Amino acid sequence: MKIAKILGTAALVSTLGAQAYAAPAAKDVLTTYADIAHAGYEDSVVTAQKLQTAVDALIADPSEFTFDAAKSAWLASRVPYQQTEVYRFGNAIVDDWEGKVNAWPLDEGLIDYVETDLYGEESEENPAYTANVIANPTLTISGETIDASKINADLIEGLHEIDDVESNVATGYHAIEFLLWGQDLHGTDAGNGDREWTDYAKGDACTNGNCDRRGAYLKAATDLLVSDLKWMTKQWADGGEARTTVLEGDGVPGLTAIVTGMGSLSYGELGGERTKLGLLLHDPEEEHDCFSDNTHNSHFYDALGIQNVYLGRYTRVDGSVVEGPSLSDMVAASNADLDTELRSKLAASVLAGKAMVTRADKGEAFDQLIAMGNDDGNAVVQAFVDSLVDQTKSIEQIIPAIGIDGIEFEGSDSLDNPTAVN
Repeated sequence: MKIAKILGTAALVSTLGAQAYAAPAAKDVLTTYADIAHAGYEDSVVTAQKLQTAVDALIADPSEFTFDAAKSAWLASRVPYQQTEVYRFGNAIVDDWEGKVNAWPLDEGLIDYVETDLYGEESEENPAYTANVIANPTLTISGETIDASKINADLIEGLHEIDDVESNVATGYHAIEFLLWGQDLHGTDAGNGDREWTDYAKGDACTNGNCDRRGAYLKAATDLLVSDLKWMTKQWADGGEARTTVLEGDGVPGLTAIVTGMGSLSYGELGGERTKLGLLLHDPEEEHDCFSDNTHNSHFYDALGIQNVYLGRYTRVDGSVVEGPSLSDMVAASNADLDTELRSKLAASVLAGKAMVTRADKGEAFDQLIAMGNDDGNAVVQAFVDSLVDQTKSIEQIIPAIGIDGIEFEGSDSLDNPTAVN
């Protein structure tokens, strides 16, 4: 799909345009922003609790049916959460917390068995590279002995980023994803992780050993995810720290948070680190949801989250809508043409993300799209990157339009200095 075609379609989507009228008060815009955050995190709790129920059912009665149900619940839980990622970069409380729930990539050998022919047996950078908590009730990491006889939330929280190694991801969505799918050993060929339900089976039916400990880890990680999401939801409720911080003062800090989140996710994080980097390297290890091959959906919902925040409108998992005075309204009052332009570009990036989803639905997942030699697939991914870079230019232009300054967006070598990427 060519960029020009996407932009043409986006222009049709944006025919409503922006009408000139008085700008809403900054506090009203920020209230909508906080309301959408609260709704998104609350939806993330609801879907994570459904995952929790499915995991409990799998552990109680392991079968192909309960295993597949748990995987489906994990996929569903990603939908609302990814739409909240636009809140990360502009809000310190979210950024400081985010690593507990969505850190990636991870050295999965910390958690469970791995195929060492591809993964390797050790890493100079990570002493816990193949620690395998599930197989070892006692661990020795960097000379420290750790009692892992009981797998619970306290243990895995203590292991998370142990030795200050960021890839020692022991908690959150991707740890759970690995425990449900296992390693994706297909490279850039079709197929996701091949873990079987019998990895949770009881007695002699258990495969790969330690099924009871594997179930305990899966439960601990899922319960902790629900707890962490509940905590963040409270921060955006009335009286919560995140909401209070956004609404305090003259509105400039809050508006700065909105624009910083939009621009940094759009450019450096989503456009660069999560998408362009993998495309440059043609490396499936750079895939965000690499075990489940769900990256196309995660990227799409990230892009949708940026659009939600600008338009001041979020559709909840139950179909209800949270909406109110928006940043778009504020920009339109100052520069209607710029608002129309940004609306169009945001629609274009969502459509470019949807193009990846469509390809995946037909059997060509993100890791296949970025494969070396797949020129057509590469072009689809590049179109998504280009749309994100293009909309970031317009996001930069709204900074003076709403009377703020001094904002810097997250960058990425993959976009700013591709020759440094290897």
